[in-house]
Amino acid sequence: MADVKIKPIQRILVANRGEIARRVFRTASDMGIATVAVYADGDADAPFVRDADVAIALNGTTSAQTYLDIAKVLEACKASGADAVHPGYGFLSENAQFAEAVQAMGVTWIGPPVEAIKQMGDKLAAKALMTAANVPTLPATEVTGDTDLEAAAKEIGYPVLVKASAGGGGRGMRIVDSPDGLADAVSGARREAGASFGDDTIFFERWLTSSRHVEMQIMGDLHGEAVHMFERECSIQRRHQKIIEEAPSSAISQDLRNRMGEAALAAARQLGYASAGTVEFLVSGDEFWFLEVNTRLQVEHPVTEEITGIDLVREQIRIAEGEPLGYTQEDLSINGHSIEARVYAENPANNFLPSPGTIDVWEPSSRVRVDSGVESGSEVSVYFDPLIAKVISHAPTRREAAAKLARGLETTQLHGISNNRDFLVATLRTPEFLNGDTTTDFIERVNPPRTRQPSKAELINTTIAASLFAQQQRRESARVLTYIQSGWRNSLMPPERVSFQYDDNRIDLEYRAKREGSFVFMHGDDNYVVVVRQVAADSIDIVINDQRMKFHIRGNGSMWQTHGPAGDIQIEELPRFVIPDEAELAGGLIAPMPGKVLATEVSEGDQVEAGDLLVILEAMKMEHRIVAPAAGTITKVHIEVGEQVEKDVVLVDLQEAET
Repeated sequence: MADVKIKPIQRILVANRGEIARRVFRTASDMGIATVAVYADGDADAPFVRDADVAIALNGTTSAQTYLDIAKVLEACKASGADAVHPGYGFLSENAQFAEAVQAMGVTWIGPPVEAIKQMGDKLAAKALMTAANVPTLPATEVTGDTDLEAAAKEIGYPVLVKASAGGGGRGMRIVDSPDGLADAVSGARREAGASFGDDTIFFERWLTSSRHVEMQIMGDLHGEAVHMFERECSIQRRHQKIIEEAPSSAISQDLRNRMGEAALAAARQLGYASAGTVEFLVSGDEFWFLEVNTRLQVEHPVTEEITGIDLVREQIRIAEGEPLGYTQEDLSINGHSIEARVYAENPANNFLPSPGTIDVWEPSSRVRVDSGVESGSEVSVYFDPLIAKVISHAPTRREAAAKLARGLETTQLHGISNNRDFLVATLRTPEFLNGDTTTDFIERVNPPRTRQPSKAELINTTIAASLFAQQQRRESARVLTYIQSGWRNSLMPPERVSFQYDDNRIDLEYRAKREGSFVFMHGDDNYVVVVRQVAADSIDIVINDQRMKFHIRGNGSMWQTHGPAGDIQIEELPRFVIPDEAELAGGLIAPMPGKVLATEVSEGDQVEAGDLLVILEAMKMEHRIVAPAAGTITKVHIEVGEQVEKDVVLVDLQEAET
């Protein structure tokens, strides 16, 4: 056993932001350790900044100017008096130079040894190391300036994964099915890798279209002991980023679990690994292949915590202090099943395009664990990852865990920003998911509904609730005859009329107040007897045809943000009088989100075909390609390379060809 001295930590600086910063602060505070946050300009009012005991501004807006600036983070560490640094995940978490610099200051690094980070930071070198250790790996080759791209891809075999050697999280990755588009994929992956990780090295790897992404959680101490904490399956992904993770995997037998666990521990021993880490594999049937080692805490670590009962952040801190693990592999066991869903600010109906903006309402469910970095009023910035929250369930069985998570997501209130919550609920309830048929092509193959379509009954109930809630608000703001019951008339008058719009559905309602206080609503030939039980500042408790329901309702201009028994619905109250339509800009291709113009591929007068690339935008750490919707002529280019554009700004004008 190594001679390791115990060095208690008193103050931790978290070199990160958002959800993971709050997660580390929570455990550190529970352990009696003070906390320090660092923050970018746009994060000054973020919840994680307020959670910390001390917060230090990094004076910048982008990742490169703040969370990736080693000198600024180290200076903040000095200024705060922190004696330990936790890097979280992403940003500098797998940067060996940063870890070395932290330790050179005499500050404790809450992470694996620098040498392990160096060896695993280069995914090509990691694959070579694992091959030497007899761990199965997929064919791969580095791509340099001298590489014959088509020859290298042909040797690997299509489909080919173009992949960044540094970093992860889906950045710098492209799947190519044929030589067409190979050069574009390489250049795009290089740009994205360089922007995200400061290293544009890429390689080709064989891509398995239908397989499972399964990873083993490892934990080692400074005394030479290591264990694995079983597997997590992370197969359901979009843009190579995980959105649903679970532990254990429904497809892993005990024999395969043992073999993968031994391979993961062999990797840990080869690296002299300490702290938390993850060994990732692709699995098909009873075979598995090494992908990479993530030398950090993973986004999806909560599902392992739920099935083992072990706080992984606490273990990281204990190990960094010099404490031994204190348990062996035989002491660990799997308790039940846990599933995590990542709620992102994105639009599933538009190919999961990131959708930055302001969260008007965030009220997470109390039925499940929620790790989030936001609150009502929080801004999801264009400069950083669009993760809103991780929602985690734990239950005795997988089926119960899926049902619990789906209902937890459904009963979470989230308004004001496009998000993937309803898509996650639909995914969790598909027969394929419930049967454990969760390969990496799940979204393309199963194609769960991208949005939720409320039933007619739900829409009518919601609009009735919104009508009466709005009426109550108007009544409370009245300045005359305040003592008269709402809806009272001293003569027979026509019924009140109100109309709402939800997507393509228009709901027209008429209603009258009855003398005993109830209401009668009419929609077409249907009547609804409604009794208002209670109205609060943001909710209404009503009975509609003997069915009692509670709705949370908030007004935002003509929009009503509602949350009823089946989830969120945003409806628009239509004006009573016709408003002249505003002229719409025709022929312009607009920016789908705020972003930086990386490239313009067309000029004025160019002829283009449908699908031709026009502009490349960089937003939320990803590249987004703007393509021609139809054949035509470019009549004007409104932007330049390097320009920062806002959402809905016109990028180019396209005169469509006559057909």
